[in-house]
Amino acid sequence: MAIASPGVGSKLDVNGIVTQLMNIERRPLTQLDSREASFQAKLSAFGSIRSALSQFQSTMSGLSLGSRFEGALATSSDAASVSAGATARAPAGSYTIEVSALAQSQRLVASGQASATATIGTGTLTFDFGTISGGVFDVPSGKYTGASFSSAGSGVRTVTIDAGSSSLAGIRDAINAAGIGVTASIVNDGGSSPFRLVLSSDRTGAASAMKISVGGDAMLGSLLGQDPAAGQNLVQTAAARNADFTINGIAVTKASNVVSDALEGVTLTLSKTNVGAPATVSVARDTARAVSAAEAFVKAYNDLNKTLEDLSAYNAETRTGAVLNGDPGVRALQNQLRALFGQAVGGPGSNLRSLSDIGIAFQRDGTLALDTTRMNRAMASNPGQVAGLFAPVGKASDTQVEFVSARSGVPAGTYALDVTQLATRGSANGSAAAGLAVTAGVDDTLDISVDGTAISVTLGAGTYPDAAALAAELQGRINGASAMVAAGRGVLVTESGGVLSVTSSSHGNASKVVLSGGNALGSLFGASPVQADGSDVAGLIDGVAATGNGQTLSSAAGLSMRVQGGSTGPRGSVDYTVGYASLLSGFASAQLGADGAVAGRTQGISRSVSVIADQRTSLQRRLEDVEKRYRAQFSSLDTLISNLSQTSDFLTQQLAALNRQ
Repeated sequence: MAIASPGVGSKLDVNGIVTQLMNIERRPLTQLDSREASFQAKLSAFGSIRSALSQFQSTMSGLSLGSRFEGALATSSDAASVSAGATARAPAGSYTIEVSALAQSQRLVASGQASATATIGTGTLTFDFGTISGGVFDVPSGKYTGASFSSAGSGVRTVTIDAGSSSLAGIRDAINAAGIGVTASIVNDGGSSPFRLVLSSDRTGAASAMKISVGGDAMLGSLLGQDPAAGQNLVQTAAARNADFTINGIAVTKASNVVSDALEGVTLTLSKTNVGAPATVSVARDTARAVSAAEAFVKAYNDLNKTLEDLSAYNAETRTGAVLNGDPGVRALQNQLRALFGQAVGGPGSNLRSLSDIGIAFQRDGTLALDTTRMNRAMASNPGQVAGLFAPVGKASDTQVEFVSARSGVPAGTYALDVTQLATRGSANGSAAAGLAVTAGVDDTLDISVDGTAISVTLGAGTYPDAAALAAELQGRINGASAMVAAGRGVLVTESGGVLSVTSSSHGNASKVVLSGGNALGSLFGASPVQADGSDVAGLIDGVAATGNGQTLSSAAGLSMRVQGGSTGPRGSVDYTVGYASLLSGFASAQLGADGAVAGRTQGISRSVSVIADQRTSLQRRLEDVEKRYRAQFSSLDTLISNLSQTSDFLTQQLAALNRQ
């Protein structure tokens, strides 16, 4: 009969013997666990490196902006009257500012109404913006010099007053909802007809005065009609006015109290008049801004370097190494990082070629340190060159050429520019003098497409005094169309000898003005208007053909510059500096990328972990077979010993019986 439990009959500890044998057999499995733990620790360490590199890249990317190192401080002796801010372009200097008048917007008040909710009438309100002088309303025509474009005002805007908005409150809400640059409100003056509609232009300046044409019910027209030449039904409580002031004794007039184009790089905010007590605005270099950015640069490198050092260190006293001690990936990363600091990045003609020139140098322990005294000296003597050590900076020798950008990898240097074609704007030009009489429903509509945005406009009926007035009306209608405003499009309408021309505000092949229809097409532009599409700039950068897009010309390597005007032919050069922050940002991005060293090393370790997992599975299957074999063998031995023991007991009993006989 078989023994039910191993070892019961033979007194052998079969389970204990098999367990001890299997512990020996499992030693390779323990070694695999140890190797896997080591690899997992390395994966975690490379995760820390990835995080440190990501933080380093983010900091360097932020420091790749020249504005972080270039700056100016503007202070005012009387900030209550004139406050000031400055950009990096502002030259150091001192300016005396005396304000004699502040800019203000026009405010118009309607006659009082007994109720704010009673019906007044329906129709349309057409707002135009311009100047008023001697009872004459004039819409500025804007300017187009071939290099710059500015459209006048915000264009003609129309507000529809329907049955739902025919009360004073409804008119207010309709005007505000239209977003036309006019704010409407209702004031209760406490009189017998207390409710008065107040209209305020959202813009200041003499050219922000309002002309309001009303179509529809007579009551609506008698309340809101406002034409300086034909009749004014609104009372002006504040006139549209420019700001008048002097800078170092030079008279200046501006439409806004925030003036950014009077002094280069300086924005003045006029808050009150100060005749007889002028304010002094002083502009100086903001060295603290540059020092702070340099300190951030040093800290970012030291933080990354500490992470790499801590994870790859060796302790000579304990004779133990960190988890990545001796790892080739970390050594390669450290070597490449240090090598980047050996490159000179300053541009041609720059007195600053390396970080040591501004006081940033390596210490004996491998960290970077900043000598702020030397940094301040560099800022004092070469303020425009410090930014070039950190950020990509381009400077054109031609005043009508502007550096735009450069892709990572474009080397520092001087790049010659040769323009073979200037960018142009799309236009449509009349073939005959425009008719000055416009009749409603007969010849008052024009269908036009500007840079792909199609609109239909309706001109105000009447006889215009000259072609310039008609051009201003057409320009205002086009630029005021909601679709044009939403698309950010604009046109300039001019006249020459009575012939109208419409020019797009944009440059390039996509710049097009198409006169597509409308009952006023022939009367405005003649039988055969001529359309001329815009063209992209064309030329060579460093002798190689570049790609044009509007006014922007880009090399195949990714250096882009904007040609704003001038002539064709050689146009000087652009000096381009890369900057250490930009260089290091690109390096960190490459390391973090799918093909970077960190990803490659991490993938290699992950593959090793996968191999260990496969080996463990195979080994576990083999151990199961070994344990089965051991148990089978010892079970057989157990049975054999048990049988022999039973035979021995039987023989012993038989011999004992014989001896008793």
